[in-house]
Parts: sequence; structure tokens; C-alpha cells
Amino acid sequence: MADIRADPLPPIPDNLTLPQFFLDSHDPSRPVSRGLYPWLIEDATGRPIGFEEIRTRTFGLANELKARWNIAENDTVCLFSPNDVDWPVVLWAVHRLGAILTPANPGYNAEELTHQLTLSESRLIVTHVASLPAATAAAKQAGIPLDRVVVIGAASSPRPHSTVEELVAAGLSKLPVFEERRLRPGEAKTKLALLCFSSGTTGKPKAVSVSHYAMVANIIQNKLAIGKAPRYAPGDVAFGVLPFYHVFGMVVVLHLHMYIGTTLVVVPKFSFENFLKSIQRYHVKHLMIVPPMAVLMVKSPLTKKYNLNSVKWLMSGAAPLSAELTDQLTKVIPQCAIGQGYGMTETFTTIALSPNDVIPATPGCAGVLIPGVSARVVKVDGTLAKFGEPGELLVTGPSMALGYYKNPQATAESFVDGWVRTGDEVVLNQKGEVFILDRIKAVAPAELEGHLLNHPDVADCCVVGIPHEYSGEAPLAFVVLSHVAQARVKANPAEANAIKAALIKFVADAKVDYKRLTGGVEIVDSIPKNPSGKLLRRVLRDQARAMRAKTPAKL
Repeated sequence: MADIRADPLPPIPDNLTLPQFFLDSHDPSRPVSRGLYPWLIEDATGRPIGFEEIRTRTFGLANELKARWNIAENDTVCLFSPNDVDWPVVLWAVHRLGAILTPANPGYNAEELTHQLTLSESRLIVTHVASLPAATAAAKQAGIPLDRVVVIGAASSPRPHSTVEELVAAGLSKLPVFEERRLRPGEAKTKLALLCFSSGTTGKPKAVSVSHYAMVANIIQNKLAIGKAPRYAPGDVAFGVLPFYHVFGMVVVLHLHMYIGTTLVVVPKFSFENFLKSIQRYHVKHLMIVPPMAVLMVKSPLTKKYNLNSVKWLMSGAAPLSAELTDQLTKVIPQCAIGQGYGMTETFTTIALSPNDVIPATPGCAGVLIPGVSARVVKVDGTLAKFGEPGELLVTGPSMALGYYKNPQATAESFVDGWVRTGDEVVLNQKGEVFILDRIKAVAPAELEGHLLNHPDVADCCVVGIPHEYSGEAPLAFVVLSHVAQARVKANPAEANAIKAALIKFVADAKVDYKRLTGGVEIVDSIPKNPSGKLLRRVLRDQARAMRAKTPAKL
């Protein structure tokens, strides 16, 4: 099979930063609705926020960041917060100064955050008050002064911390202290905008380097992909509960909806009943969800208590949405078109979307390649697969990341001659439809394996990712017990279950939610390895599939 090329793209601005593209210019593909509708709605209060307020607050914050701490070109600021109406204000203020933003998972503990702060060389942290203890502990470990830990989403904060609100007010009270730089033609393609952390397959999370051009390109690509049918209109209401620190939430949920003139309801944290209430309250038309949310919509009796008739378009991403779950969801919201999106941090972000002009979408299809993307499928032997043959998906296009920050070895492995190795085993057909068969890359296995090996009961281990009804993919640990632990189990077989529970807790106590062993623990006699000692992860993944097939999950 030759490379598959999607529709071509119009020219993409290559001399604009993200805030310059959003706040200072007008692209031909963008609806003219800048001042007609709110850009954001604060879910808890119903407060609308428009273009002028966002633009003004962005300047005020940038002005004070420069005046107070001299945040400047190529400095890095960490945003460690759940969704907030000031989330884009912080992002764009940092970019106004030519600096870089690294978004962090607000569920991180201090150790995990310290790794991100250290690798990204962050000079300042913006955090929510709920995450303040972890932020201050990590700041101390990373050598960041505590007065450089700023609180978002609060009117006041304990000293020495300032709030975003205070900084905006201070910045607006003084004359400009910075001069925003205009990029040279082509410079946006290499000008670093974001350091987004991605677990990958080995070691601790890696920082993915993303340019301003990559994000602008993907927003335009998404707009063209959804523009084939009149599904979106300025003034429509969309729901913003998926986390903005994650690339799906940042690009597709936050930036794309603001770009196309859709009003986005900003929700800090997912609660299923509040999710249903807000859909009803704001007459939400567009839902961006992940499969666990779809499972709740299908299974929970709460769904029937609320009017969801306003929802006309639902897109699921971050993990495959099965054909069976899609069918069940259609029965819950029959008036709604359901599609999927597919992408990853390294491709920043979307590679494929369900086409708006083909409803219902092909069952089990992750989407069709969006404009500007080229793809090829490579078999294990290195040859190109034919249509319908499985292999690893490689893609290229204008939104590809620049590589892994300060990690040339990992960059060389995943970014090859302009192509990104997705790590996904797929099948492509002649329509350009993508069907994901398996994750070749597991769920951050090396990090979890290293942690498990610190437990005295573990002699060897291997972690694989398995399909999971609620979380999409779950880590499962195969563990070889130490001689002492084996003796305990031999003396009392019930001890095996106690050890499994202890190992699950051992990981849960140290890792953020999505890294926990939600797939469980299996005790084995040995871990299969090749002659050079490399873990044969695929063997254990196949074994896990066989185990799962004996007790299939049911909707």
C-alpha cells in the first residue's frame, strides 16, 4: 500500500504565536463571531466571558509576569491546574512573552510534579488551591521560590502566594513593560510553545516539544474536517469537562471550540450528575467525551432523569469507542450523531475524525484521516502493509511535534524522517478509515515496573496495557514473587490475594490515578524474555487477552 494522503490544506500562518493567531488576527476559515457570543461560560456560576475580557486579562497577566519576575523569551511556566476560565489566559499570557508553557496533570503528587518541573526547567508554577500542597512541595524540591507559586481560580491565597486575579489587576494598573515580538516568516514552525508530558514506553514521562505552528495547523485541520457539514454554528454551546492539560482537551475541546465560535462551558472536575445537569441547564449541543463517560451514560439510571435532547453531536476520543458501546449510546441519545477522534501528543493532536457527512460512522472506526495528514502502515518485517493488512501506523503532517525535549535517543526512535511512529497497530482501508487493533506501546510500563521492583515481595515483573471498559486501557502487572513471598504463599495459598492487594495499594499510594493497576496483578512463575533479556511484552499481552476472553465484560 502506498502512502495515503488526505485532502490538502490551505496556507497556514507560520509567523504567528498562538495568542496572535487567536486574539490579533483573522483566518479565512474562521467564522466572524468575535464579539457576538461568549467564548466561555463558568459552569458553577453561569458567568459568561467574552473575547475582550479574555484579551484584556491576557495582557494584564503577561505585563505583571514580566514586571514582577521577568518571565521572558524561552522561559518555562508550569500550569498545574484543573480546567478554569483563566486557563487560556495563563497559556496565552506566557506566550505573549515568548515563553513556554508546560501543562501538568493536577492529580500529580509532589514527586511526579518535581520531575516535570525539573525536566522542563520551569521558573514559575500556576496552580489551583486544591493542588497547592503538592505544588509547594515540588517547588521546594525543584528549587523554585515559593512566591513563584501562583494560585488560579481564587480571589485570595495564603502568603507568599499571589493569585492570578491579583496579578491581572496589577498588570493592568501599569504601562506596558514588555514588547511582544513578531516572529519571522517560518519561525512559528520551530518556536517552542508547549512542553506536554507523555508517558511513552520507557522510563519517566517525556516532554513532547510542540511548536506554535503545530497547534495552529491542527486547529485549522480540525475545522476543515468538521466543516464538510453544517453541524457547528457560532453561538452553539459545547461542554468543556475533559482536562485542558491533556492534548485532546487543550486542542479539540478548548481551542477548537473558541476558534469556531462555539461557547464552551468550562467545568473543573467531572461529576456525572453535574455533567447531566449542566447539559440540561445550558442546552449543550456538542459533547466531547471519553469512553468511561459513555459507559456511565449507558449504564447509570441518572441519565433518564435529565433532558439531553439538546445534544446533537458527540465525539469520543483518548481511547477507542467500541461498536457495541456506540450502539448502546445511540439508544440513549437517538437524536445525536456519534463519532470518534484519534490522535496523540506526538502528533499534536488529531490524526483522524469521524466525517460529518457520513452518519452513522462505520462501527469501530476511529475516524478518517483529516486534511493535511499522510499515513502509512508498516508490518513487523518493515514492509508496507496493503489495505486491510495490520501494521504500525506512521503519520506525518503540519502538526507533528518537534520531538522529545532533551531526549535525542527517544526522539530518534519515534520521529523518523519526518514521520511519527504512533505505536498503534491499525488497519487502513481505501477510504482512509482508521481501525485500531492494539496498542503496541503499553501504559507507561517501565515506570510502573521500576516502582514494583522496589517492593520486597517482587523478584521480577512486566506491565502490559489491556482493554478496559471504563478507562479504555488499564495497566496489568505480571509479577514473579520473591523466594520469601513464594514460601508464604506455599504455606498459605490465601496469601497470594493479600500480596496482590498490597501491590495494587503500593502503586496507588505513589502514582496518579491513570497509572494505577486497574487491570490487576497476576502472579506468574517467570517473565518471558528474548536471549538479550528484553521483555516479551506481546506474549504477556496475548496471555492477558486470553484470560479476559474467558470472563468478557458486559455492558
